[in-house]
Amino acid sequence: MRLILVRHGQTTSNLGGLLDTGAPGADLTDLGRRQAAALPAALGGERIEALWASTLVRTQQTAAPLAEARDLEVVVRDGIREVTAGHLEMLGDDASVRAYLEAVFAWPAGDTDVRVPGGESGEEFLGRYDEVVAEVAASGVGTAVLVSHGAAIRAWTSARTDNLPVEFVAANPVSNTGAIVLEGSPAEGWTALTWEGQALGGPALDTSATDGPAGEPVDAY
Repeated sequence: MRLILVRHGQTTSNLGGLLDTGAPGADLTDLGRRQAAALPAALGGERIEALWASTLVRTQQTAAPLAEARDLEVVVRDGIREVTAGHLEMLGDDASVRAYLEAVFAWPAGDTDVRVPGGESGEEFLGRYDEVVAEVAASGVGTAVLVSHGAAIRAWTSARTDNLPVEFVAANPVSNTGAIVLEGSPAEGWTALTWEGQALGGPALDTSATDGPAGEPVDAY
């Protein structure tokens, strides 16, 4: 099947540079609503048959225009919400962002016991995200969109695809309403076809864009 992971539109917490991962979360800004309104056209070439969103309001607000345009019901699931920030919730200083990302990027490298300070481990996060993806695959649709979150998309795709090394996802934040297109299945695994419109191809991946998570803008999560 074809799985399209879309990050939500811009939020007020993005503007404040905050690690906002709790429910219900911040609303979309005016720009975020315009980004959401542009999604149906941006995904116009995709034969989307089903649409999922997380329990955080920003993903449901982002999914709404696409749902209306395609006459789809938005299926809401907690499993694809953002990686919980724990003790770092609503912080935006460099040390807090580094601690959060060091945990998130440890998981695709195999260190799934690592825990976000006061938050969840990689095993817990990947387990809940996998459960929703398995539900999507079991629905039998050919193409589905999951409106999710930046850190969650990066951690899950790097851990579950055969061509997205952690160096790549660390160097490439997902923009607001950016889309990652995958093909595959839970049983056979997943391959990333495009990353925000950039075609992907094994050794051609550029992992040199940054030295890692330390210098990334907080609003990428």
